[in-house]
Amino acid sequence: MTASRDLVIRGALVYDHEGDTDRPLRADVRIAAGRIAEIGDGIATAGARTIDADGKLLIPGFVNAHYHSHDILLRGCFENLPTEIWFTYALPPAYPQRSAEEVRARTLLAAAEAIRNGVTTLQDMLTIAPLDPELLDVALEAYDEAGLRVVMAQQIADLRALDRVPFWRECVPAARRRWLTAAADSRAAGGADPVDAVIETCLARRGRHRRIGWALGPTNPLLCSPDMMRRLAAFSATHELPVVTHFYQSRAEILGSRRLMAAHGGSLVGLLDEVGLLNERLALAHGIWIEGREAAALAAAGATIVLNIASNMKSKGGIPPLRDFIDAGVALALGSDNSGCSDSQNMFQQMKLVAGLAALGDPEPGPPSAADTVRYATEGGARAVGLGGEVGAIRVGARADLVLLDLRTTAFVPLNSAARQMVFAESGAAIDTVIVDGRILMAGRTLESIDEDALYRAVERVMPGLRRDLDAIAARNESIAPHLLEAYRRSWRVDVGMNRYLERHRGRRTVS
Repeated sequence: MTASRDLVIRGALVYDHEGDTDRPLRADVRIAAGRIAEIGDGIATAGARTIDADGKLLIPGFVNAHYHSHDILLRGCFENLPTEIWFTYALPPAYPQRSAEEVRARTLLAAAEAIRNGVTTLQDMLTIAPLDPELLDVALEAYDEAGLRVVMAQQIADLRALDRVPFWRECVPAARRRWLTAAADSRAAGGADPVDAVIETCLARRGRHRRIGWALGPTNPLLCSPDMMRRLAAFSATHELPVVTHFYQSRAEILGSRRLMAAHGGSLVGLLDEVGLLNERLALAHGIWIEGREAAALAAAGATIVLNIASNMKSKGGIPPLRDFIDAGVALALGSDNSGCSDSQNMFQQMKLVAGLAALGDPEPGPPSAADTVRYATEGGARAVGLGGEVGAIRVGARADLVLLDLRTTAFVPLNSAARQMVFAESGAAIDTVIVDGRILMAGRTLESIDEDALYRAVERVMPGLRRDLDAIAARNESIAPHLLEAYRRSWRVDVGMNRYLERHRGRRTVS
């Protein structure tokens, strides 16, 4: 179906962030030209395609505000490795350049997973190493074919991880260091400057695909030079583009910032302010090791923190101070992060983990409520990726990016609270229909925009080559893994003045 024909969703319970989030009101919704044109009772259906939504809950589509499609084929390959060690196994620069066939297959798989999980907008912080506009186009065409709304950011850096991750240079023998530079290698094809390459590809492709927008993706302030970040900040301001970056993801990262950011009070927030990135267009993924003064600065600037709890748990990053963020007034969104470190784009998992954090971090009753958490997964994500007011809520004039949940499933029977049961009971099994821009991408739990059988065959064809490369990387890493582990352990011997873990670390009490 195309978005040109009106679509009427008849008789759904319509979830409204500002209304009764326990027992939403029943209404019809008319969609025209990809937008919500009318919400009310008894909407005329003449000439329109109609969906009978009796017994269903209509919610705004989820916005996955932090994701990387480049390693979806590595799902299930790793256990709970610390972040900096995981880098050496999973990040694209450690691998040979991928084929167009593999890029297409993995991108369609990412889109299929998103749709099946009710994600209608996906922020893909994509790494293609070296940067290659032809492979980028393969990914863009795959997303366009699938019908998903995407905010694309090419991930880049220009500083070597060897010089930025605490104790790597001290612990890793010189003969084995060459493998550690790849984590921040953002060469463009032909050796072009990565910022120039990103700007060129963005300008050439912006507006080419109806549902694909753009963001800028400096990988991490520790791995990007001030010059690179200033240039990206200027481009962001000129073209009103969001900027997405990783931020305080691990204990080693806070230690690195204390050592390398002395000119900014040991704070990455101070660096971001100095280079012109600290503003409402900035979205910071993770934010585990943020201090109170930094949270206040982020709130004042209007920046967003994108929580990635499943990823943080598996990569031993720690627990972000959620209540501190809420008390400071920081804008929040949710993301799933890599398939290689959280393994799933299931936003119901993310919501339940976030909603449970308050109980782990503060014994007093308080936010976030279930309704707050649903808002983070929808409206908050929309704001983070530059689509505030366009998606993330069901209101007249908004883009018609919508999901129907079947209430005749055990998670919703009896229906006592739509918000609480979405967050605490639902797994994603109730997702029945997914609509993006007025186009039905899944109906009756069957994908309409992607041939899943053909997709799975395509994945099977490319996996032998990827597995060979992964095996070679794992064999190579055997020689450096003990040295990386020693660097990781050394970082634990340094007092950073805060703790983001629940228990003592190997019998040695961490600083509270």
